[in-house]
Amino acid sequence: MKYGRVYNFSAGPAMMPEPVLEEIRDEMLNYKGSGMCVMEMSHRSKVYQEIIDETEKDLRELMGIPDNYKVLFIQGGGTLQFAMVPMNLMKNGVADYIVTGNWSKKAMTEAKKFGKVNVVASSEDKNYSYIPDCSDLPIDDDADYVYICENETIHGTTWQTLPNTKGKVLVSDQSSMFLSRPCNVADYGLIWAGVQKNVGPAGLSIVIIREDLIREDLDPKTPIYMRYDTHAGAGSMYNTPNCWAIYCCGKVFKYLKSIGGLEEMARRNEDKAKVLYDFLDSSEMFHGTVEKEYRSLMNVPFVTGSKEMDAEVVAATKAAGFDNLKGHKSVGGLRASIYNAMPKDGVEALVEFLKKFEAEHK
Repeated sequence: MKYGRVYNFSAGPAMMPEPVLEEIRDEMLNYKGSGMCVMEMSHRSKVYQEIIDETEKDLRELMGIPDNYKVLFIQGGGTLQFAMVPMNLMKNGVADYIVTGNWSKKAMTEAKKFGKVNVVASSEDKNYSYIPDCSDLPIDDDADYVYICENETIHGTTWQTLPNTKGKVLVSDQSSMFLSRPCNVADYGLIWAGVQKNVGPAGLSIVIIREDLIREDLDPKTPIYMRYDTHAGAGSMYNTPNCWAIYCCGKVFKYLKSIGGLEEMARRNEDKAKVLYDFLDSSEMFHGTVEKEYRSLMNVPFVTGSKEMDAEVVAATKAAGFDNLKGHKSVGGLRASIYNAMPKDGVEALVEFLKKFEAEHK
């Protein structure tokens, strides 16, 4: 690693690709002859309009986003989208939620403020260590949508097969697996992702929404900024957007295209995750907490079986130059978030460290 950088296993904000950071550095004081940093630039300027247009174009190409979907760049993160989704999509006032961890549970709790919410499936019975069978759900006839968190950052589970929504609109929080593998956007009515985990700086969410779901007949009390039609109608420029984060995301999109797109990114993610999971499966001290078929390629929680030993491992990893391996406060243990920008070298170095720790503490 260059510049004295550490291997940062944070769940977010997280690592960005070094080639992207270097390019941002080189443009910091003077973006393409403008004489300004993008942070100083008017969002109404011609040069910034070109930035946001190109960012959207590259994302559409990366994901193969159909023409009948809008791409919105909205300030804020998951907490805002937990509210915006029901405020905009609950036409009948009913929604079905599948609760597979902390973030889908938070989204479900928020949605209850705006209408009737049915929990049609949950994995809480086994501490969210698996994804429930969702092939035949008790979908409400009046449900406006079915909501999932496709990758649970804290508990480390991911969906391998999407739920059978029986014709209802599927809404997915893809924050912690966004752009980590190919995605058939047409399978969803709405995809949203906080970018700080796998794409760019904190403070921005990307919403990909089918045009027919963008409503104008909302409660008149709905705040202007909380309406998807506001952002769709103004090209994400109703007010000053998060210009810097959008610019940085655009750099990441170009980087992903340059390495071979989402197919190549998926191959790399599977390759490096295998290094860590193979170690956990063979270790006597360290154990993964998720059932194998539902393991995330992005977030890998694991434990020693002793809270004291877990804390000792975390302290030792930090001293060795690995950062943010402490598990979320709600579950404890350890967690390695190995998003797109984490190089395989980082995972291999962590595994070597854990092997050495285990040998010394048997």
